[in-house]
Amino acid sequence: QVQLQESGPGLVKPSQTLSLTCTVSGDSITRSVYAWSWIRQPPGKGLEWMGVIGFHGIIGTSPSLKSRTSISRDTSKNQFFLQLTSVTPEDTAVYYCARWEVATGDFGSWGQGTQVTVSS
Repeated sequence: QVQLQESGPGLVKPSQTLSLTCTVSGDSITRSVYAWSWIRQPPGKGLEWMGVIGFHGIIGTSPSLKSRTSISRDTSKNQFFLQLTSVTPEDTAVYYCARWEVATGDFGSWGQGTQVTVSS
């Protein structure tokens, strides 16, 4: 059974870069039937899709975040990463990594989420 675990600092200062890691176990991030996403939920708001990295390494990002978002991976460690630059308090959210199933279009598996607060 696949497990996803987010990790990273819980507090980031404004204007700095937020960096998160998603460690995947029980599956390979290079399997062709899946893609791997970052999703966040600000307090009191809905889920916001941030971006995805496919099994082939091709990346897609939300147009609204594209200029500040970088997604990458380390296949040797079965990890993928999120970097969000120039953060503001509006980037405070619970950040999730999730596995997207190509066949169904669903996010079938999620990490537990990690709270990131942007504050000085």
